[in-house]
Amino acid sequence: MRLSVIFVFLALTAVSCSQFAKVQKSNDYEYKLRMAEKYYVAKKYHYASQLYAELFPLLKGQPQFEDLFYKYAYCSYYLRDWPNAESLFKQFVEVFPNSPKAEEMEYMRAYTFFRQSPKAELDQTNTQKTIGLMQTFINTHPESARSKEASGIIDQCRIKLEDKAHKSADLYYNMGHFRAAAIAYTSLMNDFPDSEKSDDYKFQIIKSYYQFATNSIEDKKLARYEQVVTECNDFIDRFPDSKLRKEVDSYLSLSKNNIKATSNEQAKTPN
Repeated sequence: MRLSVIFVFLALTAVSCSQFAKVQKSNDYEYKLRMAEKYYVAKKYHYASQLYAELFPLLKGQPQFEDLFYKYAYCSYYLRDWPNAESLFKQFVEVFPNSPKAEEMEYMRAYTFFRQSPKAELDQTNTQKTIGLMQTFINTHPESARSKEASGIIDQCRIKLEDKAHKSADLYYNMGHFRAAAIAYTSLMNDFPDSEKSDDYKFQIIKSYYQFATNSIEDKKLARYEQVVTECNDFIDRFPDSKLRKEVDSYLSLSKNNIKATSNEQAKTPN
């Protein structure tokens, strides 16, 4: 039974390829365009795309060209050829800036970058491009029905960028690079001031500076524990109701005790 199904599939594929080869060999451009439309409607984008590519230079300036261009771009999109789709969406807007489809093409260009945005651990160039282009779309088309979706995509991208920065800061901390971790968590807070995790990032800054102070040479400890106290007081001012408050109070108390002990030791040490 399984072999029969495979045989039928291969036979149909062979027939389909044979039919397409005949279409390609035809010199009747109107016929080719009709067949391209037929393949497009049937979601056979690989075939449709090849025919549109052949017709593309031949129908420039013709009434059918705008619709051909539109569908040719979408063929690349549906085939998941994101770089080519992005290029075609961009070119469409440049060639037909006043087209009723131009807004859609502008949005889809940005969306192709979103489709190429990788997981947080990897390079986020396409994520950054998505944010930039989606924001430009919102600014250019504030009344568009797509603006809400564009805003949602920007939020998703920012969450991913925040996650990447968070993982990077955590890596510094886990490797014992505590000063670098503190700086990374500080940048994280500054770059994402509205984050729901702001109090946690601030707490990580405190932990990082505390570990940095603890692992410092004696001559550096006093100033570095004072930095921890400053960060703890800033946390209390900014996040008085945080669930992390007790732990911050503990670090504050430890740091003050260490400052006192360090000051006493330094007072005993002759100059």
